[in-house]
Amino acid sequence: MARTILVRTAAVAVLAAALAGADPAVAGRVPGGPTAVGYGGAVATVDAEATRVGLEVLREGGNAVDAAIAAAAALGVTEPFSAGIGGGGFLLYYDARTGRVHTIDGRESAPASMTATSFIDPATGAPYAFQEARVSGLSVGVPGTVATWERALRDFGTISLADALRPASTVARKGFPVDATFRTQVADNAAAFGQFSSTSALFLPGGAPPAVGSTFRNPDLARTYDLIGQRGAGAFYRGPVARDIVTTVTDPPVADTPIGTWAYPIRPATLTVRDLAGYAVREPAPTRVGYRGYQVHGMATPSSGGQAVGEALNILERADLPRELALHGYLEASALAFADRNRYVGDGTPRALLNELLSDRFAAERACLIDPGGALPKPVAPGVPDGAYGGCAAATATEPELAGQSTTNLTVADRWGNVVEYTLTIEQIGGNGMVVPGRGFLLNNELTDFNFAPTQGDAADPNLPAAGKRPRSSMAPTIVTRAGRPVLAVGTPGGSTIITTVLQILVNRLDLGMSLPEAIAAPRATQRNTATIPAEPAFDRAALEGLGHVFTTMTEIGAATGIELLPDGRVVAAAEPVRRGAGTAGVVRPAGVVP
Repeated sequence: MARTILVRTAAVAVLAAALAGADPAVAGRVPGGPTAVGYGGAVATVDAEATRVGLEVLREGGNAVDAAIAAAAALGVTEPFSAGIGGGGFLLYYDARTGRVHTIDGRESAPASMTATSFIDPATGAPYAFQEARVSGLSVGVPGTVATWERALRDFGTISLADALRPASTVARKGFPVDATFRTQVADNAAAFGQFSSTSALFLPGGAPPAVGSTFRNPDLARTYDLIGQRGAGAFYRGPVARDIVTTVTDPPVADTPIGTWAYPIRPATLTVRDLAGYAVREPAPTRVGYRGYQVHGMATPSSGGQAVGEALNILERADLPRELALHGYLEASALAFADRNRYVGDGTPRALLNELLSDRFAAERACLIDPGGALPKPVAPGVPDGAYGGCAAATATEPELAGQSTTNLTVADRWGNVVEYTLTIEQIGGNGMVVPGRGFLLNNELTDFNFAPTQGDAADPNLPAAGKRPRSSMAPTIVTRAGRPVLAVGTPGGSTIITTVLQILVNRLDLGMSLPEAIAAPRATQRNTATIPAEPAFDRAALEGLGHVFTTMTEIGAATGIELLPDGRVVAAAEPVRRGAGTAGVVRPAGVVP
């Protein structure tokens, strides 16, 4: 119990500091703080401009999907190194009219020319170094974001794509103030960005990152948004934008005089206009598990988020540890779910196998491995989801390679009770480093989410590249319902830490009794089936170290947003108070205003 109190106290302290000086009468109306409470709908994102855009759409009568797409387009302007039309993502939508959760898989797909050895250097027979593969044409998958936006608005929205893009186009044209996070992200990518004439012209004016406080404008992106709004997604996938993307990938815009040095050759790839024209979003059934009276809905493959979060929750429920061991259980369940993710999950995982991984009987077999008195040796081996359960043996396994921080997330609810949880990305912060000339957006390096070489020994590797295949993702947009009604929605960026961040927030909220803002603010640790556990400096490790957990320090983990719908009709919108420069949340009518 002492451990719970410490976590909760730390979370409240962080949150209180972030909110110090805020006027409660206006805090929900003008986005700028990380928490807002009120009525009529809500938006939470990592960026004040995107939150403002989403709220304006809600105030003008738009629904949650309308606001989510408008906010996402704004993030493509203000958060261009994490998301944009050069990338993809996964969207969950709760439809209040039907009580159903829908998904849109807008994950990037590999070109038809891709094979299992595309990331193997033919000169050496060894996999390319990550940065060599990333900053090249080899890493670029067919973007899915524009198709996601068009499909979401067509199926569930009330406004046109042109109307959804117009606010973001205005922001791109008029500009916005550069903050420290934006400048740092440019500086961290300066060597890669400086290799390309189009990227350095946009993000390295005068050969250096833009100054904090300066105004950043992107008229090329504004014109691209306008074109897509006028002609629809076809302009992106079958028109002039498609041709420009293909030219960029097959003949990278390498600068005559690069800024800085780069250790690797800039490799072209063989993406074609046919690859772009053939892209289509998918709409698989969501994953769903029961947890302590709630239904937790997530994303199916090629995302591993629904599997890993759902399986870990199933394991936790069956382990049935006392409250004071909740975080011990969280770390152990995370490791077990990650072992199974790495072994079985990829694009094309049979739905029957995915359902088996999420079954109660499989979870019970995995849960019996958890010892309340001590941590399992890591890494643990995957289980065998074959329907014949009852054993409890575990061997050690090869420690996996882990992806880094990236991506962005937004959460929206409207006055009718519709909810959107949307995670979108261009993969690495800065994507593949190439801005499409004249178009104003960075391309993704999503194909580096494939395993470059087999990782499963004699067994089949579910995440090797192949023609048309979508790389495995960790994105985990999550909607929680009870009795068919939405209770909570949450998501985050953070590479493979996405899964553990979403899971820890759910444990904080549903098991440890924190409020949603506290659950998001609380210090984090991420166990992804590794011998050591990266943890934020404020994460209290003492009791867990006594159980055998071994920690290293990671400055920050994730940048979550979430919304909770309260029984009295109020909505709580929450974003990070500190991480990634702090997020923003807003509601249509603050709680202090008569509904």
